[in-house]
Amino acid sequence: MTKKTDIFVAIDTQSLENAKKLVNQLSNRHCGIKIGKELFTSCGPEIVQWVKDEGFKVFLDLKFHDIPNTVMKACEAASRINVDIINVHTLGGKEMMLAAKNAVSNQQIKLIGVTLLTSHSHDFIKEVGFNGSIDDCVKRLAINAAESGLDGIVCAAPDIPNLRKYMPSNFIFITPGIRLGKINNDDQKRASNPIDAVNFGSNILVIGRPITGDLNPHEALLNVYNQLNN
Repeated sequence: MTKKTDIFVAIDTQSLENAKKLVNQLSNRHCGIKIGKELFTSCGPEIVQWVKDEGFKVFLDLKFHDIPNTVMKACEAASRINVDIINVHTLGGKEMMLAAKNAVSNQQIKLIGVTLLTSHSHDFIKEVGFNGSIDDCVKRLAINAAESGLDGIVCAAPDIPNLRKYMPSNFIFITPGIRLGKINNDDQKRASNPIDAVNFGSNILVIGRPITGDLNPHEALLNVYNQLNN
């Protein structure tokens, strides 16, 4: 997973029918599927199994963030439904992340820590009372994740060069907020295009609306895939 840049397409819908329609327009040769809060809350574990049966890797993006015991139990449950990537929120602290790591006994499942969201800006940092810059906060959270034994982090692509020297050599960097062009009313403050993200050091790109909102999702996916593999 860390030797090339993989693509996971975010399927964000409350409709099982729409989710299956979107997934059926994609190729498991070219991407995995990210299942987040909206789709999982609407459709439950059965959508995970269906996507896996279609031959796709699954990134279960639920960002567990609670007391250590609750997160441990949630990660145990997620491990049992055959996903490939699970994530927790690093703001939950080291004790919580260590509990999560201990819960994921299957070494094939990657446990990832979410740092700051790509929708967060410097104003957010001030609003919630954090000290320092976004770079400072992401660095502290990333180091905590690595010291807790997590396999990688979710962060904005421009964060990666400042973090890599502090992380293990096999650490995985997952980048959401990938944009192929302008999106009206975009809520992503720190977005990147695919080539820039890879040049920054991203191992996995998470792409949603630029692919799923296209008239031809398969063609949009292939365009990105070919950019990264030419």
